[in-house]
Amino acid sequence: MTVLPNKYMKELRLFPVTKLSGVVAHIANFVPKWTYTELMVKSNVHFRVLLNKLTPEVPKHLDIAKKELEYGWARDMPQPEDWTEVDIQEVLRMCVARMSAKIFLGEPACRNLEWLRLSINFSIDLFACAFLLRKVPSFLHPIVAPILPLRWRVARHLKRAQVIIGPLMERHRECVRRREAGEEVEEEDTLLNWMMDNGTETENKLEEMASRQTILTLASIHTTSMAVSNLLFDLCANPEWFPVLMEEIAEIEKDLGKLGERPDVGAKQWLPRLEKMDSAFVESLRLNPPLLPDIQTVASQRQAMVDITLKDGTHIPAGTRLACAKADFVYDDPATFSIFDPMRSHRKRYQTGELTKHLAGIPEKDYLHFGYGRQACPGRYFAVGEVKMMMLKLLDQFEFRFPEGRGRPKSFHADEFTFLDPRAKLVMRRRRVPCDKCGRC
Repeated sequence: MTVLPNKYMKELRLFPVTKLSGVVAHIANFVPKWTYTELMVKSNVHFRVLLNKLTPEVPKHLDIAKKELEYGWARDMPQPEDWTEVDIQEVLRMCVARMSAKIFLGEPACRNLEWLRLSINFSIDLFACAFLLRKVPSFLHPIVAPILPLRWRVARHLKRAQVIIGPLMERHRECVRRREAGEEVEEEDTLLNWMMDNGTETENKLEEMASRQTILTLASIHTTSMAVSNLLFDLCANPEWFPVLMEEIAEIEKDLGKLGERPDVGAKQWLPRLEKMDSAFVESLRLNPPLLPDIQTVASQRQAMVDITLKDGTHIPAGTRLACAKADFVYDDPATFSIFDPMRSHRKRYQTGELTKHLAGIPEKDYLHFGYGRQACPGRYFAVGEVKMMMLKLLDQFEFRFPEGRGRPKSFHADEFTFLDPRAKLVMRRRRVPCDKCGRC
């Protein structure tokens, strides 16, 4: 990998995917020839559905996801009255899996425990398989890959995905046939339906569509759930900030009621007002990026599809895998670089007057957690909305702290990737409302 100085970011961001491809670079991390992920670089229907369908209708899809979150909350989220140790990461993964399935596939997939577990476990097995293969010289891949049990598990996940998604595809085709015949047909507005309507004949083959839907869970479940977990851990390590975020929530509730309480108030009106929570999320991402390439070292991976010459004469040959270094990012106060300051972005917005910048979903040169330029993550606004909705419910209903004798868990690193310690847990209980009579119980 060729690592360029950060000064090239603004120029690199202007190149189209036909010249500098982020998808090709990231999929290359998964040894695509041997992990069934090559199809992600053969077409971009998965990118187009996020860019042309999900993002323009983010508030609508967040409201739909909110209803599925409510459905799963009572089933997945523990409700302890007294302090209880909980594997919060596992719980949050299931919450995000439900919301993602609702948006991508609709019912009954979002209520199908087999699909939910498959979508969670697939990502884990795929990454582990790719990571092992990356440790083996490529000339040995034809020998090692076919006998790797993790690769067998990935293949089984994809086969089961076909069994689950096949009926959903046939159901949509039947609805299309009936509409063409003049019937009025009610149907869920899912991303799968859009992909079928806008995909080519090859993209609409069951094995390809099922694989694509399964691989999409890699970017939609673990990164989002890990981001929420990291933010909770950061707040538990700095508990003085819990009241600040709770106060913001209370102020908004005075104006709008609880999210989902009023039919005329949805995600579009509610979530943008969580400015302090947004700032806390940005700060948590800065210190503890979830799963994605370690933002503390390199960012914006790209692969040169053709020879490129930059304005200053720097030549990038076709086939080069490159990234930009983060070491030369500049912060207003370098002394506070390692300190968790959840109001850092909030202050910057109001001190500079740039109220539309320094937000979790807005890529900037010094904030690359969702990419940068034309190839920034097309699902970032939906992901930020999911994080805010879950944090809103978590802070409103529960209290959190670390188990006795433990502190903020450290992250693990695997090559350029970073992970939250999978063993890390929290202690939680239902938030206690002060008694009207004594103010305590």
